[in-house]
Amino acid sequence: MGVQPRESEPRESVTITESDGYIVARDETSGVASQGKTKVEALQNLAEALELHSRADPEDDTDQEPSTAPWFSTSED
Repeated sequence: MGVQPRESEPRESVTITESDGYIVARDETSGVASQGKTKVEALQNLAEALELHSRADPEDDTDQEPSTAPWFSTSED
């Protein structure tokens, strides 16, 4: 097992290793890793993890309207 370039972006690489009976796939650019029982499963899980990793943080979303729920208040009474 070793480092294999992604076909879509050849400058990035994924490291494939085996640890405790699982195959571990790690994206070298982002540091995101995932595992699976097979190489295919590990790569599929890594693809999903990378998609989640690239999503915007909900706390960074400044377009959200303030809550109108009466039990949620940001000011102290």
